Amino acid sequence: SIGLTSWLLIDFGRLLFASAWESGWPTGIWGKLLPITGIALGYVIGTSIADWWFGWSTWAGTSRQQLFLSALISAVIGIIITYYFYSARKGEYLERKIGEATRLATEARLKLLETQLEPHMLFNTLANLRVLIGTDPQRAQDMLDRIVAYLRATLSASRATNHPLEREFNRLRDYLELMAVRMGPRMRYVLDLPPDLADQSVPTLLLQPLVENSIKHGLEPKVEGGTITVRALRDGQRLTLQVSDTGVGFDSAAARADGFGLAQVRERLGTAYADQSAVEQSSIPGQGTTTLLHLPLTP
Repeated sequence: SIGLTSWLLIDFGRLLFASAWESGWPTGIWGKLLPITGIALGYVIGTSIADWWFGWSTWAGTSRQQLFLSALISAVIGIIITYYFYSARKGEYLERKIGEATRLATEARLKLLETQLEPHMLFNTLANLRVLIGTDPQRAQDMLDRIVAYLRATLSASRATNHPLEREFNRLRDYLELMAVRMGPRMRYVLDLPPDLADQSVPTLLLQPLVENSIKHGLEPKVEGGTITVRALRDGQRLTLQVSDTGVGFDSAAARADGFGLAQVRERLGTAYADQSAVEQSSIPGQGTTTLLHLPLTP
């Protein structure tokens, strides 16, 4: 009876005062007086209710020493329980703030990686354009038109950290068309996106670095060129994104640096999905390279 009464007085009494957001506890002097007053009144009211229920009188039939000991036990227990709930509420607040800070840090990191990727692609494209200006002015003009169209689409797109997979494929198509102007019939591409996966959310510019690697390290060194295939697949509860080429390939058993593109993809997936994502790469010399990205499906 004493414990229930004290809890009601303290827990509902705090709603009468301005409380700190992180703990839900009254600020200032009221934060100190509330538990003292609640426990004291809870002891008196709770004892009176018990006396009425059982038909005796604690105040008349109990020595002062026993009353003092009973009041002391009630005070100690009341303070411990009050501090427990105060700490639990503050702990919940701190966990929420930590989660929010982690989410913001993740978004900022992905934004930083995206800003690193975009100029990387532009530098490569401008370097190719510089070569074409001196060797094939008409193709350089066509390539410049593609660059303008690509940049216009990029600048008008959402600057969110993630976007639908369909938008990722559309931007990838713009980029591949841009590269096709430079490489001509030496480069062919296939984009395969099932309609039921079009709305899946993925980090922006996730696949482009892999396609750049396929062009630079796979197709360009091969005289006859080859084909780049980008495909989205549903694998149980996971989304699998495949980027493969029929380029020169490399020896998988030999040491090979990931380079800018694959390293950035690994880091972005690790930041966005932690241990829920994986990257696999295999290659056969003379036949090409395949990279698989595994990430969770969004609801």
